[in-house]
Amino acid sequence: MTFWSAIVAIVAIIAFAQMRGARYRAGLGHPLEELRDLAKPASPALEREVIELRKRVEVLERILTDERNTNRLAQDIEALREH
Repeated sequence: MTFWSAIVAIVAIIAFAQMRGARYRAGLGHPLEELRDLAKPASPALEREVIELRKRVEVLERILTDERNTNRLAQDIEALREH
């Protein structure tokens, strides 16, 4: 690493630290708090939708990997259309 590369790296680190400090002082919170907010459980409607989408993905995976029964394939496609 050259001298000037080291200077640029140091300036970048200082600028980043100052921006983070300004954000914290402005009351925008700490980034770890934002991550904790994201980890909170979602609404029940969203959870139901995710469960339904997972079921549909399972059916689609089975359709793609199962080459034996064409009648079952047609039934699975119709079942997906009904949802």
